[in-house]
Amino acid sequence: MHTQKKISKTPYYNGDGKLRPLPKVKRNGTSVVPMMYVQDNLDKENFQLRETLNNMMHGVVMFDSKGRIVVCNNRYIEMYELSEELVKPGCTLLNLMKHRKATGYFAGDVRKYCKQIFDTIKRGQASSHHITTTDGRTINIVHNPLASGGWVVTHEDVTWQKQAEAQIVHMAHHDILTDLPNRALFATQLKQALRWVTREEQLAVLFVDLDNFKSINDTLGHPIGDELLKIVADRLRCCIRETDIVARLGGDEFVVVQTKVEQPSDVAVLATRIREAIMAPYDILEHQIIIDTSIGIALSPNDGTDSEQLIRNADMALYGAKASGRGTYRFFEPGMDEKMSARRVLEIDLRKAIVNGEFEVCYQPLVNLERDEISCCEALLRWDHPERGPIAPATFIPVAEESGLIARIGEWVIRTACMDAASWPDEVTLAVNVSPAQFRNQNLVQVVINALSASGLPARRLEIEITEAILMEQTETTLVTLNQLHALGVRIAMDDFGTGYSSLSYLQKFSFDKIKIDSSFINGLSDCEESTAVVRAVAGLAESFHMVTTAEGVETKEQLEIVRALGCTEMQGFLFSAGCSAADIMKMLHQVGKRLAS
Repeated sequence: MHTQKKISKTPYYNGDGKLRPLPKVKRNGTSVVPMMYVQDNLDKENFQLRETLNNMMHGVVMFDSKGRIVVCNNRYIEMYELSEELVKPGCTLLNLMKHRKATGYFAGDVRKYCKQIFDTIKRGQASSHHITTTDGRTINIVHNPLASGGWVVTHEDVTWQKQAEAQIVHMAHHDILTDLPNRALFATQLKQALRWVTREEQLAVLFVDLDNFKSINDTLGHPIGDELLKIVADRLRCCIRETDIVARLGGDEFVVVQTKVEQPSDVAVLATRIREAIMAPYDILEHQIIIDTSIGIALSPNDGTDSEQLIRNADMALYGAKASGRGTYRFFEPGMDEKMSARRVLEIDLRKAIVNGEFEVCYQPLVNLERDEISCCEALLRWDHPERGPIAPATFIPVAEESGLIARIGEWVIRTACMDAASWPDEVTLAVNVSPAQFRNQNLVQVVINALSASGLPARRLEIEITEAILMEQTETTLVTLNQLHALGVRIAMDDFGTGYSSLSYLQKFSFDKIKIDSSFINGLSDCEESTAVVRAVAGLAESFHMVTTAEGVETKEQLEIVRALGCTEMQGFLFSAGCSAADIMKMLHQVGKRLAS
C-alpha cells in the first residue's frame, strides 16, 4: 500500500497570490524545504516589499550602521530628482547628500549635516525637521533609529498642509474682503510700531471713515458696496510707505499708521492724499460712484503713548471731522472728549424729543418780486429743549443725521408741513428741505405720497429742496428718485446754488423748477463785482431754462433792489420776515394787501 507524504502547514505565497502550504522532502532523515522553493519565496517577498515601498506616498530610505543605503523607494528619488544609478543600496549618506546638493535640493553644509545625523542616531534619538525646496515645496523629514544601529528616514511632502495652515493663520488676522490686516492684527502691529518710535520721531494714527457708505449698500446693493471697499483698500495701499500700516477695522472703517513722522504737517499731507485718492470716481458694474471721507488723527507721544489711548483719541478726532461737516480731517484736541460726551447727551435728548413731541415747524415766506406777494413758504425745523431752551438746527441736525434719527424727524416734518399748508391759499406753495441723509432713505417717495394723501395737499404745491451734496453722492440713484417725485407733480429746487463744484453740470442732468442762490453771493452784492456777476449769470441761466430764481438771505432794501434788477424772480430773507409759527404764517397769508412794497 502506497503511503502519501505529509505536507507541512508552512505558509507559502504562490505565483497566483494565494496562500498555500510549502512542501517538504526527506533528506538524511530530516524534513526540509527544497532551496528552489525558498529562493522563489524570498524573491516574491522582496518583490512585494519593493512594490509596497514604491507605492508609498512618502519617500523612504533605510541606512545601515555605516550610513549606507539598504533600501530606497522610487518616491524618494522622484521627490528630489535624483539619479537611480547613484542612489541605490550601498550608496553612502555622504555621497547621497552631495548628490542632492548638486541637484539643488540641499543648501546646507553636507559634512556637518551628516555628522549631526550620525550623532543623533548614535544616541538612539529620533529627530524631525522641515526643509523648503527650491521649487517651493515643504518636506517633513523624520529619522527613526533601528536596533541594528542603522535608521529609517521618511520624507513627507506637507506643502498642501502647510499652505492650509498658513491660510488659516492668515484668515484669522486679515480681513476676508480686502485682505488688509484686521482689528486683531492691527492692534499687534500698532504696539510693535510704538516700541520702535524714537525720541526724535512721532507716530500718527489716522482713522478713515467713508462718508455715507451705508446709502451705497442700501441703494445699489452689497455686491457694489463690497467692490467699492476693495478698491478703497487698494487705493489706501498706494498712499502709504513700506514702513506704514493700513488695516480695515470693519464696515467702512479703515485705519492707517504713519511712522517716522517729523512734524504734524507730514500727517496733513498724507490725510489730504488719502482723501483725494478716495474721492476719485469709481466705475463699478456700470455705476459711477463718488464718495468722500472723514479722517481723525492722533499723534504719539502727545496724544498718547499706548495703543488703546491713541485709538480712542483718533476715534474722537474722527467724530470731530464728522461734526465739522464731513469730507475733512481733524487732529485730536484735548477738548474733544467733552464734546463727544455732550454729543451723546444731545443724542439721548433728541430721542426723547421725538417721543415727547418737542419739535415745531416754522415757516419763512418767499416773495414773488413781480407781484410783491408771498408765493411760497419754506418749512423750518425748530427744537425748544425743556431745560436748555431753543437749540439751533446747526447743532442738532448733524447729530440727528449721524445717529440715523433724521429719517423719523424728516418724515414728521414733511407730514406736519403738508397738513399746515393744506389750509393756505391755493397759490402759495410749501418748500421742504431734504437733507442727504433723508434722501438716502429709499422710502422718501412713499413718505411724500403718504403726506400728500393724508393732508389733501396737491402735489403741485409741494417743493422739495435739495443741495448739491445729494447729487454728488449717487447721481444715478438720486436722479431716479427726483424723476419719481417729478412724476407725482412735486416741484424740485436746488438749494445753495453756486457753492458746489458741479452745479451747472447737474442742471443738464435734471430739469429743476427752481434755483436758490446762496446767501453768500447776496451778502456781497453791495461791494463785490464777482457776486453781482454770479447772480446775474445765474438769473439769466435760470430764465433760459424756464426756472424760478430765488435770492436767499436778502436783509437790506439795497440788496432787494439789486436782485430785482439782476433778474431774480423771488427773494427770501429777514428784510421781509424771519421764520414764523404756523399760526402767524396763517395770519400773514390771509392779510389782504400784504405786499413787500408796504
